[in-house]
Amino acid sequence: MAGMNGTSVLILANTGTPSVPAYEVVGYQRDTTIDESSEVIDVSSKAERAQRVLPGRYSGSMSLDALYVPDDEGYLALRAALRNGELILVAIQEDDVVIETVAAHVDSISRAHPDQAESTISISLTFDGMPEAAGS
Repeated sequence: MAGMNGTSVLILANTGTPSVPAYEVVGYQRDTTIDESSEVIDVSSKAERAQRVLPGRYSGSMSLDALYVPDDEGYLALRAALRNGELILVAIQEDDVVIETVAAHVDSISRAHPDQAESTISISLTFDGMPEAAGS
């Protein structure tokens, strides 16, 4: 089985409405990280030495780094959600196909404008709920 090239995975932001989403790629992405985890509930007792656990609360987040393009529609949608204190629907795309969508809170947007180098953005989001398979 061959691995996937990282350039095949992109984050898209909803520039439409919640009921009629229209996804736009956050332009000029360089790096994308998607994290998912489940807390552990320790249900061990004195009756045995081995630890016993149950799955706890699920959480997810994503971050991306991209070139700064001030009029990029995906970036503008994420910035508007951050400034307005609203959740935004985002999508995960692999090989040009949207595979999952999730509502997310935009935690932060950082812009870097170094001397004699490209301007970049870094965006962090936290999932509100679990991702859903596209089309479900």
